[in-house]
Amino acid sequence: QVQLVESGGGLVQAGGSLRLSCAASGRTFSNYAMAAGWFRRAPGKERELVAAIRWDSARTIYADSLKGRFTISRDNAKSAVYLQMTLLKPEDTAVYYCAAVVSFDVPRRESDYAYWGQGTQVTVSS
Repeated sequence: QVQLVESGGGLVQAGGSLRLSCAASGRTFSNYAMAAGWFRRAPGKERELVAAIRWDSARTIYADSLKGRFTISRDNAKSAVYLQMTLLKPEDTAVYYCAAVVSFDVPRRESDYAYWGQGTQVTVSS
């Protein structure tokens, strides 16, 4: 089992930045090849992929609309995954979820991920 806990959400003005963190416990990133991803669910919308990263950071994928503004990274020694968000827009307002799965690939689909955090709220004011 893997427990994921997100942190770093909050209220920010448009154009600002936030850095989300996800801490894993149980099956940690240092002991297993685990892909990790960030998803988000905006009000009234389905949950969508934001970014994902391979177990060794050799590959990352992003939602096309977010490329250049968001950066995913990880520190396996700390069993942590991060999402640096810049130039935030009101439409980035959502609950952001960390997800993980034992995999050598970088899954895109929500259904491919086995472990989920509870989410952290990000609100961007105009």
